[in-house]
Amino acid sequence: MGFLDGLLGRTKPPKANLDVLFSVPQAALTLQAEGFAFSGHGAVCFRDAEGRADDEVIASAQEMIRTDPTATVEMHADEFGFTWLEVVRPSGDVSGLVTDLHAVNSTMAAQGFDASMLCSTVVFEHEGQRSALVYLFKRGTFYPFVPDPTAARRRDNPTELRMRALIEQDVPIEPDLERWLAIWGAPGL
Repeated sequence: MGFLDGLLGRTKPPKANLDVLFSVPQAALTLQAEGFAFSGHGAVCFRDAEGRADDEVIASAQEMIRTDPTATVEMHADEFGFTWLEVVRPSGDVSGLVTDLHAVNSTMAAQGFDASMLCSTVVFEHEGQRSALVYLFKRGTFYPFVPDPTAARRRDNPTELRMRALIEQDVPIEPDLERWLAIWGAPGL
């Protein structure tokens, strides 16, 4: 940031700390002790750029994940114009999934596509209900997202707050509840 940027109040967003993703397995253990089981699903969400440059980066990330025959990877587009790269691993391999998500995020960031990245998710199940631990790329923080299974486009806020209380010692929690985005249509949910 230059002198003029400082005078004009312009700030540069902090660089994401992708290594914090490796704290998710501990959070998964904490959640598992309370009945939240890791589903085996996770995803990286980004806005797809025009042209071939990001396509090559995504293809490279997919190839890297596919080297493990137990992992599958698929692309999805949502109704909001975002692209999701969904990774599925055996339900006990949360560490493998986190490594895959980290590889996708770091590959995209290293190639200059970090501005188009939104979040990563790790999906859990509790009493027949799916929930996600969401990593906000630009903030370096996590929050829980739990869709209400009884109503369309409604969240289960009590379960989200319960999850936050359970994992706040394991991962950095996003303190601003207004930044807890609703990720309707996310793969695995």
